[in-house]
Amino acid sequence: MGKTRLEAFSDGVVAIIITIMVLEMRAPHDTDLASLRPLLPVFLSYVLSFIHVGVYWNNHHHLLHTARHVTGGILWANLHLLFWLSLVPFVTAWMGENHFEQQPVALYGVVMMMSGVAYYILTTTLIRHHGPESGLRAAVGNDFKGMISVVMYVIAITVSFANHWVSLAIYVAVTLMWLIPDPRIEKRASA
Repeated sequence: MGKTRLEAFSDGVVAIIITIMVLEMRAPHDTDLASLRPLLPVFLSYVLSFIHVGVYWNNHHHLLHTARHVTGGILWANLHLLFWLSLVPFVTAWMGENHFEQQPVALYGVVMMMSGVAYYILTTTLIRHHGPESGLRAAVGNDFKGMISVVMYVIAITVSFANHWVSLAIYVAVTLMWLIPDPRIEKRASA
């Protein structure tokens, strides 16, 4: 099967996810700048999640660029990733509206962790299909960055029950870690 429909569908879902997140931010009825202060947690949650979804979109694009074709298993692995990403607007809104309280922060971490697991499953499914000698396998390597991200999310979820601010710091650290582009696939694809 060709991969064009998978790429187009995934891009559309990601665009909708980002749109839903921004629509969750409600403008205040007052006209002074002080009325924006209560919206700061909502805005900060949005920024964190926007970057998070953007990182997935960027990496997904590079990942699929190396794929020659897809199978039914790859389609399902991709849907699994999109399922977890589609929950990002909900946990983002819940966390922001509740000013980063413990349980919303923990659930946010669960969705982030499961997104990472789903991306790993998609990557391994693509590699299995294209073979251990494929360019994709060589580009991905051991995926240390992906595995350490999931471990950091597990730590953040656990820590959230003691100190949710530390959990938020870990979420920001993971996001910043991925802001530095992972050049492995892009270099391999352009070679």
